[in-house]
Amino acid sequence: MTQPNSSLLIVQIEQLLVPPGQLAFWALGQSGFVIKGGTTIAYIDPYLSDSITAAGGPSRRFPVPIDPSTIRHADVVFATHEHMDHADGPTLGPLLAASPQATLITSAQGSEVAQRAGVAAERITVPYLGQPVNLGDFTYTAVPAAHYKHEVDEKGQARWMGFLIECGGVRIYHSGDTVLFPELLTALKGQRIDVALLPINGRDYFRDQHDIIGNLWPREAVDLAVAIGARVLIGTHNDLFEENRVNSGMLFDEVDRRAPWQRCHLLQPGELYLYAG
Repeated sequence: MTQPNSSLLIVQIEQLLVPPGQLAFWALGQSGFVIKGGTTIAYIDPYLSDSITAAGGPSRRFPVPIDPSTIRHADVVFATHEHMDHADGPTLGPLLAASPQATLITSAQGSEVAQRAGVAAERITVPYLGQPVNLGDFTYTAVPAAHYKHEVDEKGQARWMGFLIECGGVRIYHSGDTVLFPELLTALKGQRIDVALLPINGRDYFRDQHDIIGNLWPREAVDLAVAIGARVLIGTHNDLFEENRVNSGMLFDEVDRRAPWQRCHLLQPGELYLYAG
């Protein structure tokens, strides 16, 4: 794997012109992505530190692809839930300090993580499920996730969530960490989804016993992509930690068996994917 150069990656993100009807993605590893549409730049689930290793957890399989303290161009940051590989204080603190114009969209629990890292409460929004919100060139809508339970408070704010993000006629779905459950399928029914970013690392008894909460298996990710009519499936959450991944070839085996015409990709850290319909 060729390791990305942090400064060159920042330059590419800032200088790439994304025409109407297109959307650019850069993979950051695990479930992290940079998304650019129009002039708006979003980060979603960026884990750009070694805090998990420092806390006694597993080591990265590849270095941090971009230094969060050098990210000055972020307009919005999404964190789907409070787990460290999605809402990481040592990432969110420096990133939001370097990008003072950015808003953080996260759960109430993710908000607590960010505030402990020095992010001001007034810069944080806890979204309501199913309510579209305009932000820059984007329209985002929080949708439910279950990791493993579907947890929503009386106000309609979820502990675990994914996001539908639309820009210039392109709509993506980033599921966050999730398994399949009825409320998710209901929320996505009738949505036109161009790109689905879905975890494929699976789950099992022994990982659960070590508090490694799992996600969709590759077969489930393929079935979900087909069920929601996603034009492109991009597998996520399967590259960073050796203890919490499956053979990535399983994804393409399942595509071959279950949906041979489904467009499907895995992205390396720092890799650009430009969706153009």
